[in-house]
Amino acid sequence: MEIVHFTLIESIEGEHFTAKAIGIENTAGPDGRQAVAMRVSADYAVFYECKFDGYQDTLFVHSQRQFYRDCTVTGTIDFVFGDAKCILQNSVIVFRKPKKGQTCVVAAQGRSDRHESTGLVFQNCHVTGDEEYMAIRPAKKSFLGRPWKRFSRTIMLMSALDDVIDPDGWLPWKGEFALKTLYYAEYLSGGFGANDSLRVKWPGVKNITAEEAQLYTGGRFLGGDSWIPHTQVPYIANL
Repeated sequence: MEIVHFTLIESIEGEHFTAKAIGIENTAGPDGRQAVAMRVSADYAVFYECKFDGYQDTLFVHSQRQFYRDCTVTGTIDFVFGDAKCILQNSVIVFRKPKKGQTCVVAAQGRSDRHESTGLVFQNCHVTGDEEYMAIRPAKKSFLGRPWKRFSRTIMLMSALDDVIDPDGWLPWKGEFALKTLYYAEYLSGGFGANDSLRVKWPGVKNITAEEAQLYTGGRFLGGDSWIPHTQVPYIANL
């Protein structure tokens, strides 16, 4: 499928937004600090075979229920971030070469209240690096996520992690902030970047069971059975 590219789409709002085969890029480069390519605040938002390119803060999953299938997201720092109830399924997460002194991190989830039902879920995804990143890989290990807000929640389900992920897996935001209140879970991670025994030992960093993982699938976490099939986008409701 041919992808149509855009360089600026400020935000998506409303309900039942579906996008297929589009590419969105923020061209600010690694020196541009925060450079959002797409902000999504729409409820029941679905993206299929889309590509989001940037460096810092590429994809802002701001709020509501969101589902991404067969998408690609590229970036350096916190390049999937926000406080939506969001699943990225069968997608590719690509680190780009950062500027000197930067550390690459995929997710910065923004759950600020323990009662919020929000979180970031990566299911059957592939976490890797582009050619320029891979050339510096021995000196620049990257991380799955860090806690933007106090009750940050990120889950990796059955995802392939290349040798780009630091054995610690997760990175602090600043000092001890949120280290006792976050929830970071993995279920059946694979690849050279999946090393359960070496992950940081914070209270909320867990390897979860299949029963626990089921809570973060499309059917349970998003209630997706009632709205995703109507878009005719491929969708896995369970593990």
